[in-house]
Amino acid sequence: MIDLENISFDHCIKCTVCTIYCPVARVTHHFPGPKQCGPDTERLRIKNPELLDDSLRYCTNCKRCEIACPSNVKIADIIQSSKWKYFKKKFRIRDYFLSHTDLIGNTAVKYSGIMNFFTALSPVKFFLDQVLLIPSKRIFPKYARGTFRKWFKKFARKKQSAFGTHVVYFHGCFVNYNEHGLGKDLVSVMNAMNIGVTIPRERCCGVPLIANGYIEKARKNARFNINALRKTIEDPGTRIVTTSSSCAFALKYEYANLLEMDNSSIFNNLNYITRYIYDQFQAGNVPPMKPVTIRAAYHSPCHLERMGGVIYTIDVLRRVPGLDLQILHSECCGIAGTYGFKKEYYDVSQKVGSALFKRIEKARPDFVITDCETCKWQIEMSTPYKVLHPVSILARAFEK
Repeated sequence: MIDLENISFDHCIKCTVCTIYCPVARVTHHFPGPKQCGPDTERLRIKNPELLDDSLRYCTNCKRCEIACPSNVKIADIIQSSKWKYFKKKFRIRDYFLSHTDLIGNTAVKYSGIMNFFTALSPVKFFLDQVLLIPSKRIFPKYARGTFRKWFKKFARKKQSAFGTHVVYFHGCFVNYNEHGLGKDLVSVMNAMNIGVTIPRERCCGVPLIANGYIEKARKNARFNINALRKTIEDPGTRIVTTSSSCAFALKYEYANLLEMDNSSIFNNLNYITRYIYDQFQAGNVPPMKPVTIRAAYHSPCHLERMGGVIYTIDVLRRVPGLDLQILHSECCGIAGTYGFKKEYYDVSQKVGSALFKRIEKARPDFVITDCETCKWQIEMSTPYKVLHPVSILARAFEK
């Protein structure tokens, strides 16, 4: 039966601009493009679910097709939903581990030294390649010792009561399990702007669960996060910020559009961090900055592009004195969360990112800057350059 509330495919005017902008269709013949896999075949799949095309699996859900579409067809959402509806779910231990980030992260941070040592060993990488189908060329992100939440509770939480204004910080899995430094930079930047930070209870935003078909678990996490964040909104002006562009996109758009969850109680309070900082700067809350004399190339992540948030990151960075900023042409890096961790898609992932890697090499920066943790992993693995977050640049500028 046709869901009359979800027939955006009927607005497709067959202009094929989505296929022109699709980074996957550009590098492999296995994916004929968003138009054919999305609106065109959705009509047929509704009539006969047996008309399922295996090429759907190549879609990375980068959303660039939706950015390009002049008719506002939710092409990527159609493709993702079709994967869940029509493909038979097969349990794969690899996909389970890659998608259950809280379960793995909470265990890994207790034994991070051992974990980081063994995942870099060639025999272990060979085993992962041959048995779990995680490519041996893929470099795993390092796990931190302990969680960011424990650091915040021990060293930062009491100090936040000194501030009259607060933001609610949804830190995400990357900060909690891998990169405490980014969370610490967020706290220092907010405090430098005379703003305190509060941290609510949270679970994984659900992006890796959605990508691997664990939809009920993703909905469970979404329900938990919506309820937890709603309780933190003391007044309509309270802002919820994230330092992950993909977490922000999931909380704001994927919950409603893909998971069909009601997030209206928090929607207007959610911001990716650079939008919040931009608003503060516009209101005159600009602390003194010292020069950050580095040459940097900025890469805009796909999900931040989809939210229209790139202009705020660029504006904020351009205010940092001494920063020689080169804006790279907008390209997908190719990793797409867990997509680039799968052997069957690894080569496609690297081919998608190759244009970006060449542009970075040509720019010859001291650092690359981006807003997304998985873009950071992909760029650091595929180029010689270290990748920083915009908030970390600001933390350097505000440093006394």
